[in-house]
Amino acid sequence: MSGKRKTKQRLWRWRRNPLRRHDDIVEAWIVLVMWAMVLVGGAIIWTVTARAADQEFAWERADRHATSAVLLTDAPQSASPGSDSHRSLAEVRWTAPDGTTRTARTLVPAGLPTGTTVTVWQDGRGVLTTEPTGPVEGRAEAVLFGGAAAMAFSGLAYGMAALARWRLDKHRYDQWGAEWDAIGSRWDRWPA
Repeated sequence: MSGKRKTKQRLWRWRRNPLRRHDDIVEAWIVLVMWAMVLVGGAIIWTVTARAADQEFAWERADRHATSAVLLTDAPQSASPGSDSHRSLAEVRWTAPDGTTRTARTLVPAGLPTGTTVTVWQDGRGVLTTEPTGPVEGRAEAVLFGGAAAMAFSGLAYGMAALARWRLDKHRYDQWGAEWDAIGSRWDRWPA
């Protein structure tokens, strides 16, 4: 089959045709709008979400700082029996940005004795937090978040189009049923 003929088959709803129904035109517009939403809307959603996530990761890197802390308790060898975890909970003491001394429990390398100096991360208020995402990992995660948001938006657009097309099909079946009811009674009178 030639490429021109395939194109004509795909675009048959847009051409003049005595068999074309109003529902066919509506369905063609639904499909066109759905693809426009998927392509244009998906690209916009992807870009906006990726930029927002990248800005959030950059803010985390600017707000969180590494500081030294001293272990106040021994760090157990493993978090749970049979676990191959290399980190465990222990109590630490550190100095916050405002100069106050604070204590809290956090994850540290397993098996360290009391008095060992470890590196912990704190935010601008001096609250312990996790290490911020690095620039490369942050950019990769931002792209993935953007892609996930675009896929969710595309799925929503596809679902709405599928629902609209289902309603059109239901309307067509109802029309065909009404036409059959009108013609079917006369069908039996045709000579054999």
